Amino acid sequence: MSVIVWITEGTWPACVDAAVTRAAPDEQIVLLYVCDDTVPEAVHGAFAGLLGRGHPERDPGHRIEALSEAAAHELLDGAERHLGRPARHALIHGRTERKVVEAATGADLLICARDGDRSRLGPHSLGPTTRFVVDHAPCPVLLVWPGKTPPTELPPPPPPPGAGRHH
Repeated sequence: MSVIVWITEGTWPACVDAAVTRAAPDEQIVLLYVCDDTVPEAVHGAFAGLLGRGHPERDPGHRIEALSEAAAHELLDGAERHLGRPARHALIHGRTERKVVEAATGADLLICARDGDRSRLGPHSLGPTTRFVVDHAPCPVLLVWPGKTPPTELPPPPPPPGAGRHH
């Protein structure tokens, strides 16, 4: 039995709080952080294109990778302290949405937070990465609000008949 808590900047406290209240004492909690390699790869490419491949020691992409990984470890350590119990850390690299879905395979629960428009309810409260994860997760997903939940209002009325159809 395991609970995966997807840790991201800005939303992780709500996810960890949900794990505290939802995970049984005997369940393993995995704190998951994904380092997206897009920026370091772009910097590596730009550096190599501008100055050639002969100076890897001066490549700023390596520094960005090191800083990113150090920040991820600090975030995971802070999340574990906030959790108040031991947890396994999973720091992986790659395309975030795909790595989260892959990591959730075999889990009993994936906890993640809304990361889009937090001012109102609705589909725009999910960013594209979280939308992909929610749509493709191979386990149950607990989706939490980071911070205060917006006021609950009735959903908008349905569109009139025929609206949105293309001819």
